[in-house]
Amino acid sequence: MFQTIEPLVIPQEAKERLRIMFIAKHALWDGGLHPEDGNHALYHHETRSILEELGLNLTLANSFDALITRPDVDFVFPLLNRAGFVNSEMLGPLLCNMHRIPYLGASPIIRGLSDDKHLSKLVAVRAGVPTSPWAIYRRGAPVDEADCPEGERLVIKPNASSASWGVQDATNWDGVAHAVADIHNQGHDAIVEPFLNGSDVEVPVITTGDPEILPMLIFQQADPTHLRTYYEKRDLVDRAQKYSLDPFEDAEWVPKIAELTTRLFREFRPFDYGRFEFRLDRETGDVQFLEVNLNCNLWSEKVFGRAAKLAGLTQAELIETILADSLRRNGLIGR
Repeated sequence: MFQTIEPLVIPQEAKERLRIMFIAKHALWDGGLHPEDGNHALYHHETRSILEELGLNLTLANSFDALITRPDVDFVFPLLNRAGFVNSEMLGPLLCNMHRIPYLGASPIIRGLSDDKHLSKLVAVRAGVPTSPWAIYRRGAPVDEADCPEGERLVIKPNASSASWGVQDATNWDGVAHAVADIHNQGHDAIVEPFLNGSDVEVPVITTGDPEILPMLIFQQADPTHLRTYYEKRDLVDRAQKYSLDPFEDAEWVPKIAELTTRLFREFRPFDYGRFEFRLDRETGDVQFLEVNLNCNLWSEKVFGRAAKLAGLTQAELIETILADSLRRNGLIGR
């Protein structure tokens, strides 16, 4: 159903010539789960190890301090997305732009667009992709019940959260207002949308000249009403009996969701990799766009790593392919 991906290779000459900075919160981690960030530390350690094994001329950093003054590097591989303040996902690319250093991933404005769930839903609607109603409650703006979408159960979360951090639910306006106030008090905007029955279909996309859709996966939930949490996604609590991540090979739905994804990724180019997420309810035949993450988790045990394996790539080949194409796009190696 999906074609295998031909891996790209960084020439040996470029490995020796190019000075590459890998910047990630746990770039210096020695292994094992982190007490707060869980498997994210494993992911950063794995990626660093792969980059080292590729024989790159590598510099390691674990904070944005390394980019405040211009570092002596030719390219930045950033996995540091959060710096403890709102919209910090744009800081790394902005600092690289300030120093005119090319980097892996999308531009700051596209990163901000994709990480803002409200704005990305506006993009989806413009592209003609089915998207359920939602409301954005910006911190400091009115919180009006009239703007709230209808639904027996509503999901409230930070508008730029990742890995389901801060997600809550409510069944009435009082509960919604309380959850919105809680999120505002933590310094974030809040987004509210109806809880959608069904399962999440994950669509990973990499760029090899043009975007290519990797094999899709689906989160099969034992309880379709279960709301996945940050702690489950980071392996900080047991989730074995709650859901599983499986290949998605539905002959009816794969082409439809691929077409919707194609409509979406046209709006976010250029980018090097990203994950597009949909909620599919097979009983009703409804599919709805949920969100996009253009600097998503590439770990071998998550969506991207498993999809790469289904596409015939090892984890090392996945990382090298994404990096090689970005180096080509930025004019640092030949095409």
